Amino acid sequence: MYVGGMDSATRQAEIVGRLRRDGRVDVAVLAGSLGTSEMTIRRDLDVLADGGVLRRVRGGAVSLMKRGEELPFALREGEGSATKRRMAAVVAGLLEDGEAVVVDSGTTGLAVAHAIAGRRLTVMPLSLHELPPLAADPATTLLVPGGTARFGEGSLVGPMTEAALRAMRFDTVVLTCCGFSALDGVMAHDVQEAAVKRAAVESSTRVVLVAEAAKFARSALVVACPTTSIDVVVTDAGAPDAAVEQLTAAGIDVIRA
Repeated sequence: MYVGGMDSATRQAEIVGRLRRDGRVDVAVLAGSLGTSEMTIRRDLDVLADGGVLRRVRGGAVSLMKRGEELPFALREGEGSATKRRMAAVVAGLLEDGEAVVVDSGTTGLAVAHAIAGRRLTVMPLSLHELPPLAADPATTLLVPGGTARFGEGSLVGPMTEAALRAMRFDTVVLTCCGFSALDGVMAHDVQEAAVKRAAVESSTRVVLVAEAAKFARSALVVACPTTSIDVVVTDAGAPDAAVEQLTAAGIDVIRA
């Protein structure tokens, strides 16, 4: 289908969708169907190659993404940014001054970090990306765990991170996910990240899951925690009614931002 007037982000999202479906894309075919030049498509492929999404081959590209794997952080950051800001604002409203809070990794976790920056909170971030906004105001007490930073993703993982979490007791963990369902619980693609999420949940009195509607339709490799561990789900208006009803029936508060 011919689609004219696309910006680069929309074109690249379309290219990623075709890579997920077919495993390979052709420059000439993309240029024709997306209504742009082959030179523009090649630039888009170069951007996606730099992000680790694909490998360039003669005349096109092949996918480097594993089944179900999320896009690299830099390419996800702009996706649904307005929705993430709205959800983050809701989360900020759930936190009382003086609380000790864990903020999970990922682009949604980064949105939460920006939303609570400058609040009188004690915060342990689980991503290097969250450090700059949280460190910008002395009102926020910043606890930085040790661990290994995952390349590109910036999330902190490994035994040092888990030990730092288990050594403390937090009022709230703001949890993010790669996939979520009322049946399977909170899921992550990376085994080490799932272990860190589990440690954060075990060390926190309240668990607030932030998951946009799209996450309800996704699954991932590892279950980080069951649905029964969650107290509040913050999502958006597109969250499926059936899932919301299941969660509410289980005694979980669901807030649509």
